[in-house]
Amino acid sequence: MCPTPEENGTSNGHADGHSNGSNGSHTGFKKVAEQKSSNPYAPVGDFLSNVSKFQIIESTLREGEQFANAFFDTETKIKIAKALDAFGVDYIELTSPAASEQSRLDCEAIVALGLKAKILTHVRCNMEDAKMAVATGVDGVDVVIGTSSFLMEHSHGKDMAYIKKTAIEVIEYVKSQGKEIRFSSEDSFRSNLVDLLTLYQAVDKVGVHRVGIADTVGCATPRQVYDLVRTLRGVVNCDIETHFHNDTGCAIANAFCALEAGATHVDTSVIGIGERNGITPLGGLMARMIVADPDYVKGKYKLHMLKEIEDMVAEAVEINIPFNNYITGFCAFTHKAGIHAKAILNNPSTYEIINPHDFGMERYVHFASRLTGWNAIKSRVEQLNLTLTDAQIKVVTQKIKALADVRPIAIDDADSIIRTFHLNLTNNENKPLIPNLTIEEQKKFAKAEMELAAVKEKRELDEEAGVPTAKKVKA
Repeated sequence: MCPTPEENGTSNGHADGHSNGSNGSHTGFKKVAEQKSSNPYAPVGDFLSNVSKFQIIESTLREGEQFANAFFDTETKIKIAKALDAFGVDYIELTSPAASEQSRLDCEAIVALGLKAKILTHVRCNMEDAKMAVATGVDGVDVVIGTSSFLMEHSHGKDMAYIKKTAIEVIEYVKSQGKEIRFSSEDSFRSNLVDLLTLYQAVDKVGVHRVGIADTVGCATPRQVYDLVRTLRGVVNCDIETHFHNDTGCAIANAFCALEAGATHVDTSVIGIGERNGITPLGGLMARMIVADPDYVKGKYKLHMLKEIEDMVAEAVEINIPFNNYITGFCAFTHKAGIHAKAILNNPSTYEIINPHDFGMERYVHFASRLTGWNAIKSRVEQLNLTLTDAQIKVVTQKIKALADVRPIAIDDADSIIRTFHLNLTNNENKPLIPNLTIEEQKKFAKAEMELAAVKEKRELDEEAGVPTAKKVKA
C-alpha cells in the first residue's frame, strides 16, 4: 500500500512539508478532498461482488462431524459453538436432529445458549426432517437434495419433478413456522445447468431466503464457480450460499471467486475438517479475505481467537495443526533465507502479505541454519542483549553457517556460538565455540570455515581489483 504524504512526513505533496500559503490554500484552486489509500490487492470493483460484505456459515458442528476422526460430545459442541460465536461468525450450522437422538438433544442445547450467531440445522429435503428441525427451536433450516444424475440415480432415486415439488412444500412449511430457509442442490457442478436454474428459480419465487450451490466432490475450478454463480445471480433475487469441498485444493479460491461473482454466504469449518478432505477452512478464508478487505475482516471478526479455536478443534479430533496451516501453522510467519531475513527485519511487508499481529501471532526469523545471513544474526545478538560490531557479527555468522554445513543445528547451538564468541572477545579467551564436536565433525567444520572464508576473501579481492560482479537479471 502506498504511503500517504503524512506517512512520509510531508503535507500537501511537498517534500519540504510547506503548504501553498499560510492557510494551506492556493488562490484560484479548489482544495481536493483527502483520498484514502487504496488497497492494491483488493479485487476489481464490481457492483455484484460481495467480497466486502460476505457472511460465514460455520459448519464445524455439522460438516466437521463428518470428518473421519470427529466425535463431539455435548460439552465439546457447546465449547466450540461459544468460541465460534465470540469469534464473530454469522451462523452456526448443526448436524440434523434426524441423524440421532443425541444430535437432536445437542441441537436443542445449543439453541438454548442464546448466542448472537443464528443457529441452523442441515436436513434432507423431506417434510419429516423439516418438522423435526423446526421443533428444536433453531433460527433456520438448511435443506439439501442431490441434483446430479449420479445422485438422482444412485442416492435418493427421485427425478427433478419430485425434487421441485417437495422443495416447494418444505420451503413453504418452514417459512410458515417463522424460520429462515435455505434450499441447496447437492453436487451442483455435475448437475444439468438448465434443470438447476429452473429449480432455483422456482424456489426463489416461493420466497426461499437462500439458495445454495455445493461442490460436493470438490471438482469445480474458480472459473467454473464464477460462471455458475454469476449466471445464478441473474436468475434469483435471494441470497446465494456456497459450499466447497477441497478434494482438488480449490476450496478457498472457489469461495473467493463465488463472492466476487455475487454469492453472499460461504460455508466453512475449523481447519477445514469435513467429509474426505473437508471444506473451505475458516482460517484459510480469513487469510484470503483480510488481504482483499482488511478493514471489513478486522472490524467484524476477533481474529486473535483463531489459534485458540483451531487448537480446541484439533485436540477434539486428535490431529496436529499442519506446519503450513494458514495463519496458525508454526511455519506460517517463519523466515529463513538470508535475503528474506534482511528485508523482513527492515520492513516486514517485503515478504509478508498478512500481518501476523492481526491474528495475535508473531513472526520468527530462523537464524540457526546454513542459509542464515548476518542481519538475522545481528537481530539475535540484540535479542540476547550482547554487543558486537558488524564485522564481529559477520565472523560469528560464518561460524554458525559452517556448523550448519556439518550437521543440523538448533537455536541453542547458534546461541551457544554467539555467547561463547562474545565471551572470548570480552575476556580475551579462546574457548571452543562448539565443545562437543566429534573428531570427524571438527574436520568438516574446519573445512567449511576455510571454504566460507575463501569465498569472502575472493569477493573482497574482486572488489578491490574492480572485477565486475554478475549483473542481476530483471524478472
